[in-house]
Amino acid sequence: MSLRALIFDVDGTLADTERDGHRLAFNAAFRDAGLDWDWDVGTYGRLLDVTGGKERMRHYVEHHRPAVLRTPDLGARIAALHAAKTRHYGELLATGALPLRPGVARLLLEARTAGLRLAIATTTTPENVTGLLRHSLADDAPSWFDVIAAGDIVARKKPAPDVYLHALECLRLTAPECIALEDSENGLRASLAAGIATVVTCNDYTRGQDFTGAVSVLESLGEPDLPARCVSGRRPQRDYVTLDDLRRWVDAAT
Repeated sequence: MSLRALIFDVDGTLADTERDGHRLAFNAAFRDAGLDWDWDVGTYGRLLDVTGGKERMRHYVEHHRPAVLRTPDLGARIAALHAAKTRHYGELLATGALPLRPGVARLLLEARTAGLRLAIATTTTPENVTGLLRHSLADDAPSWFDVIAAGDIVARKKPAPDVYLHALECLRLTAPECIALEDSENGLRASLAAGIATVVTCNDYTRGQDFTGAVSVLESLGEPDLPARCVSGRRPQRDYVTLDDLRRWVDAAT
């Protein structure tokens, strides 16, 4: 069955946004609220095992600030903190401080030129997605994607497959007609559970996670002048991943 769509995760996949993006925005929101919480690089890396920003904050409270659990309307307070964090993150995106990872823009252009469809499947908010696309690609970049499945659009977040199943339903495509691009074990578990062949581009936070089942695990998609180092699985024909590689890998997986 031929490849018809590429489905991208966002944070860590399109851009390396976690350590110097979302983490800084969370800390800014905590300061604004008068909280003494500060998520350093290591702490935030461990919290990334929990998908979803609001879920991550609740997990932190339960395990590190249990007294806060007695706060009236804790859910509303977490939601307000998350809204403030999203605002700070948007301001950071506007500075251009979070560029796309190597090969992402090239592969998106190649897919659009070939007439393939594009989709997003992520736990981050829709505002974060569109902000990243506009500031890193072009003002109209969100319109390049037929589906942006983001935030709380499904009840269960990754590693549950729900967001991928939703994207497939909106695309009106079957799993063998698509390939997913992810960066984390939780993301891979979600895409594989939806039956979608998956390429992983790991990063500093996810390197060393269990990527069993991925078609290919690479350090990045690569560029002609920046080779993509293959960690495991299938290797690109050149020094960087092309649309032809993705087609071959999907065919082999199905």
